[in-house]
Amino acid sequence: MTESILPGLYRIPVPLPGNPLKELNAYLLRGNERSILIDTGFRQEECRSALFAGLEELGCQGQPVDVLLTHLHSDHSGLAVEAAGEQGHIYISGIDRSSLADEAARQMYWALSQARFLAEGFPQDMLDRLDRTNPARSMAPPPVQGPYVGLEDGQLLELDGWKLRCLLMPGHTPGQMCFWLEEQGVLFTGDHVLFDITPNITSWPALSDALGAYLNSLDKILPYGNALALPGHRKGGSVPERVEALKRHHTRRLEEALEAVRRHPGTGAYELAGYMTWKIRAASWAEFPETQKWFAVGECMAHLDHLMALGEVRRSVENGRNTYWTA
Repeated sequence: MTESILPGLYRIPVPLPGNPLKELNAYLLRGNERSILIDTGFRQEECRSALFAGLEELGCQGQPVDVLLTHLHSDHSGLAVEAAGEQGHIYISGIDRSSLADEAARQMYWALSQARFLAEGFPQDMLDRLDRTNPARSMAPPPVQGPYVGLEDGQLLELDGWKLRCLLMPGHTPGQMCFWLEEQGVLFTGDHVLFDITPNITSWPALSDALGAYLNSLDKILPYGNALALPGHRKGGSVPERVEALKRHHTRRLEEALEAVRRHPGTGAYELAGYMTWKIRAASWAEFPETQKWFAVGECMAHLDHLMALGEVRRSVENGRNTYWTA
């Protein structure tokens, strides 16, 4: 069932089966001649059925739909090409655009990402299995040039009566964007600010310090703290309160990562992640589901990268393997 939020603004709940996020919030802005769909869900049948049923319920059949993506992750972008069809455009930050529209760029990202995980001690056989099953790849939109349009920070996007200010908030992805409906006082936060779960911050080849970029972006969103915040998952809340909570969370995680390096010097992120705490049903690091290990190691890498930027940790490379030491 769709949900009316404000006149012309609706939420379409899109289930994410088997995913701990449970559900994506897709948002629809109805126009006179065309509508704007913010985020889409995975490229899988359960998401497809729910999304298009919602669009039909809201009377969008036969009307052009422009897709506005907060970022490149497949739970947000997977159905973008299908939803836009032949008449719509797909708007996304220029930074994240290449990872969807350019197959060579997409393959380069995965090659660089896999090389980093291997250097951190992630087992090759596990990476090979994840390469075949990871929804970040298997449920992403097809690698076609498509009707993609790159957006810049601060750009005003005007579509059929709606005016959205594009706010670049790198960290969760290099090109994560929030969208500000100033006239209505609404802020679409994507996965930059989530209110009852913590956004995953991982290492990115295009960001030398993804966590540092994310923390800076949290400060950048504060001027919009009085807005009605509509996140990509779950419910909304107070932006200023949540920003402070997220900062405290990452301060604790940085302390935990630093302590892991102190106690286990000369090890890589794969091993160090096993010494950090995670909210997951597993008795030990060895019993972690492989997909969750991939996310955990990525998050550990992001915290190690930020500790290096702060001068508290140093990295050595020996025989292609990364090891970490206190500075």
